[in-house]
Amino acid sequence: MGYLESRKNLAGSAGGIAGLALTFTGVAGPYWPAVVLGLYGAGALIAPPERPPLPDFPDPSAQLDELRADFGKLRTYLDGVELPPAAAGRLTELTELLSALLDPGWVAQVLAQDPEGVHALSRAVRQDIPEAVDTFVRTRWWTRMTPGTEPPERHLERQLSLLHEEAERLAAQLRETEARRQESHTRYLEDRGRSQ
Repeated sequence: MGYLESRKNLAGSAGGIAGLALTFTGVAGPYWPAVVLGLYGAGALIAPPERPPLPDFPDPSAQLDELRADFGKLRTYLDGVELPPAAAGRLTELTELLSALLDPGWVAQVLAQDPEGVHALSRAVRQDIPEAVDTFVRTRWWTRMTPGTEPPERHLERQLSLLHEEAERLAAQLRETEARRQESHTRYLEDRGRSQ
């Protein structure tokens, strides 16, 4: 079935029809089958090549589903880690914001259309937060043995603050995108109302 719709078959069929036209006008004479087949073959040979099929990219909403699952794993990990109160508060703020961004609904729909936003959120969930917390957990005992160094709690608080700011920027960007989409739809409805 694929060949019947191919460019080669369509161009060859056009050549074959031209051969039949030559046959009915009497130009092809007794060699009409060879003329029809020859023109079909010539048309199939000069036809442009087929376009390659579009790549099959994963559905953005499926990526968000995987990211939600990974965020659940991250929260389970974070529940088992003991952090100082200031860092724990920062982490709670950050995870609540990430949870709101990943919740199904209009935010997820807008986020699914923003590959850079999905990447930033994925990097925060899969790399930045676990790495920051794990680094704190591994170094907190060593730094207490070496006086004069900055406590790892401060580094963790700053890292979580920076990640929170990044997530807030993403949330603001998504709100702005949704507001522009609503304004565009309103203009469309107003223009449609005027044209009627």
